[in-house]
Amino acid sequence: MMRLFVALDMDAAVLERLGAVQKSLRQQTGLSGREVKWVRPEQMHLTLKFLGPVEDNDVTRVCAMVQETANRHEAFELTCRGVGVFGRPARVVWAAAEGGQTLAAMQRELDERFTQAGWAAENRAFTAHLTLCRVKSAAAGRALAEAIVPFEQDVFGSVWVDSIAVYESRLSAAGPTYHVVSRSPLR
Repeated sequence: MMRLFVALDMDAAVLERLGAVQKSLRQQTGLSGREVKWVRPEQMHLTLKFLGPVEDNDVTRVCAMVQETANRHEAFELTCRGVGVFGRPARVVWAAAEGGQTLAAMQRELDERFTQAGWAAENRAFTAHLTLCRVKSAAAGRALAEAIVPFEQDVFGSVWVDSIAVYESRLSAAGPTYHVVSRSPLR
């Protein structure tokens, strides 16, 4: 059994800028690890579809479905711009990702393909983002919601997206680690 998700990668320059935002937010708020779980920049990605536990004999089929989707879409530019939150008080702090109609169509197609194949459909609208941290307390959520204001319009860079990846997420006490299972080039 493998815990899988489908995602887009970011380049090092964008991740470095997002790491600097995290550092600034940590300094401004003084929040501890008990209150906030920060995502390491090298583990940031844009999730298109979370699949969860997948039987080993279904992994090849998952990779083929992603490849079929990749074959139907052209490479595109994705811009990382602005910081926002999910929830009131904030439960997740994220950086927005803009990829136009290509990104939206690709994500929608992946969701439809996997739903037709028996995976759960997404129960909320897709918001393209990279998670910066997960918030564990209401007080921390309020502090971060205020601290992000200076970053709400910042541009963190653009990346040329030319592939979709299937990742395995391995959970441990130290946090998740992600391993590429397959990478499918876009047209």
